[in-house]
Amino acid sequence: MGTKRPAAGVRALPAAEIREALFAVGGADVPFRIRQGFPKEKADVVAEHRIPELELTVKLRMKLLPVRREVEVITEQWGRVSYDGGSKQYGRGAGTRVARQWSFEKGPDGRRRLVETFRYDSRDMTDPLQRAVLDGGWVWRQVIFGS
Repeated sequence: MGTKRPAAGVRALPAAEIREALFAVGGADVPFRIRQGFPKEKADVVAEHRIPELELTVKLRMKLLPVRREVEVITEQWGRVSYDGGSKQYGRGAGTRVARQWSFEKGPDGRRRLVETFRYDSRDMTDPLQRAVLDGGWVWRQVIFGS
């Protein structure tokens, strides 16, 4: 699906340090939150991003597998399938999603111009989490169903 391996020679950190590195990705300057997984989620760490402009919620459930030095990741999405008020749908699996919204604005020269008013890219959440895992010498493995 989407397995990424650390660079050769990177020392594998203990599971506790990988967990800390994942939590360190969160903070006030990121639009998503990172929390401990609930038992029913079958995850150690969960990253969750709610995007009201798209009526979309994206959740990465991460399970640490210390024996294999892997983080299994299940990506889930809930949201509208169309902008005309379609029903909410659930999806699972990795993939990049990018959305932008634009509006017309009067520029300094008095002419109308397109200005980006909203931007969403799923990699803004996935990439830093993936980097924390790989920098810690662990494998990042995207799966549809966890072990």
